[in-house]
Amino acid sequence: MTEDFYCDEALSGRTPVDVVAETAGVLAFHHTRPHWPVHIVVVPKAHIPSLIDLGDAGVEALHEVLAVVRDVAARVTAEHGAARVLTNLGRYQDSKHLHFHVAGGDPL
Repeated sequence: MTEDFYCDEALSGRTPVDVVAETAGVLAFHHTRPHWPVHIVVVPKAHIPSLIDLGDAGVEALHEVLAVVRDVAARVTAEHGAARVLTNLGRYQDSKHLHFHVAGGDPL
């Protein structure tokens, strides 16, 4: 896997994704290898390294991402009764691109 699956694969179109929500700067899609029955990934379209390193992006970009996370999490909660929202940092962050997982159900 590359250091940035989202830029190199999902956002480039090389790996097709099932889109859940999209804005000018954010894409939400069903995870390509889900860990939960409902597993949606929310990413900024521009490269942002992580939650603690916004790179050249301003806090406005983070606000746009979180607005989509909030909307997707509300939909998952309404449809499935609960949702979890996760992000990883440091060595736990497999893809070095800011992303949030919105998930529901017990791990697969």
